[in-house]
Amino acid sequence: MPETKDTTINILFIGNSLTYTNDLPKLVKSHAKTKGIKIKTHMVALPNYALEDHWNDGNIQQLIATGKYDYVIIQQGPSSQQEGRDMLIDYGKKYAALCNKHHARLAYFMVWPSLQYHHTQDTVIQNYHDAATINNAIILPVGITWKEYLNSSKSNDYYGPDGFHPSLKGSKAAAATIISHLF
Repeated sequence: MPETKDTTINILFIGNSLTYTNDLPKLVKSHAKTKGIKIKTHMVALPNYALEDHWNDGNIQQLIATGKYDYVIIQQGPSSQQEGRDMLIDYGKKYAALCNKHHARLAYFMVWPSLQYHHTQDTVIQNYHDAATINNAIILPVGITWKEYLNSSKSNDYYGPDGFHPSLKGSKAAAATIISHLF
């Protein structure tokens, strides 16, 4: 989609605490502004929610059906296990069909595992990548950004105090990755 300084892009974020911690949509909007891109965001993010939970609530379908969103960014937990992978793919298919019907582009916000399960990062990356590919969606490879940073810096400062949720620095890195892959 071509962007101009007069175009406002509408983005719907669907996720959980990895999206609402540090108000990621606001950080995405701020980062986009530095690139001359105008964004309006709406967030539906609830604690411990997966794609299935949002779908079953029924509110997401109504929001997407308004046709006002250019992008719908979906996120759930790390999804390194088979059940999470299946949900990324199967529910992603439902979101993709709805987005296609209402002229929105679906994007997967790839996340990261907790520090305790950092060894599962490659599986998280693969599962999000596969789900995006299968559902012809955009991949927003934040998990790769995190992995590369942790490996190169030997620092865990993208993580907040709980070793799972992002620090402000981690959320800002996520926002930069999202913008660089959307535009």
